[in-house]
Amino acid sequence: MTETTGRRAHSIEELGGVMARMFTPPPGAPDTPLETRADDVMISPYGKAGTTMLQQMFHQLRTGGDMDFDDISRVVPWIETASVLGLDINAEQRVAPRGFKSHLHYDAAPRGMRYVISLRDAGPSFLSLYHFFEGWTIEPGTIDLEDMYGFWTDLRGPVDADFWGHLLSWWARRDEPDTLLLSYDHIVAEKRLVVEKLAAFCGIACDAALADMAVERTSRAYMLEHKNRFDDAMMRQMSEERAGLTAGGDSAKIRATSAPRKVLPPEIAERMETEWKTRVAPVTGHADFASLEAELTSRLNDR
Repeated sequence: MTETTGRRAHSIEELGGVMARMFTPPPGAPDTPLETRADDVMISPYGKAGTTMLQQMFHQLRTGGDMDFDDISRVVPWIETASVLGLDINAEQRVAPRGFKSHLHYDAAPRGMRYVISLRDAGPSFLSLYHFFEGWTIEPGTIDLEDMYGFWTDLRGPVDADFWGHLLSWWARRDEPDTLLLSYDHIVAEKRLVVEKLAAFCGIACDAALADMAVERTSRAYMLEHKNRFDDAMMRQMSEERAGLTAGGDSAKIRATSAPRKVLPPEIAERMETEWKTRVAPVTGHADFASLEAELTSRLNDR
């Protein structure tokens, strides 16, 4: 693969090399598996489906408002990158319950804990990932959406599943008491309800004041104001030191509603629809994501 030195990727080949270097532990790095506890919570949406918002919601609820951190993934650590970053994944956390970030599908997830998953429609998830990569791992204007879609559908790495496989693995867990299955848009639309359901699921006592605080501190306005806590600071530093990326890249997870955004091309939308019809609809009985999301919303309201 083409090496990049002090610059962002200009092609899919270069992007693959960047990602390989970012997710390969340095020589001698410990690779200790997570030793789970029954009250541990793993937050494991697919990429760009609400992970950071849920990390922040969980952390605010369990601590009563702690914002004394430089990276949300330092206090709610990312399981798949612990060895890359040299973190002790089994370390005690500030308060109980312990919480972890992940993007793993169920079959690859550590057993013996609780799982919080949010699902999102494929189109917005894909576009959000593109915007997230552009300006950090990708030089703006050098990789088009069509090429990026091929990269996204082939993406495995530490995730070990594509978008559709991840969705189906957690859909199969929707009735399990150890799994809280949400939808991204419903979290945004009914934040207070989700805060209360998450607190109850995690065994966290939540009065009105705590719920109000968690709602406010997971708002776009609040997270933009504190966006340096939500910009993958540890991974960005490592990507510059070991993957050769341009220093000071924009790795912000939270972006203003006015930020430029691309539109999903019809050709890609059709390919996503085909994936749904052939892989998801026969298993779930839902003709599209909107139908599946409606069931998730109904289930959460009744839970």
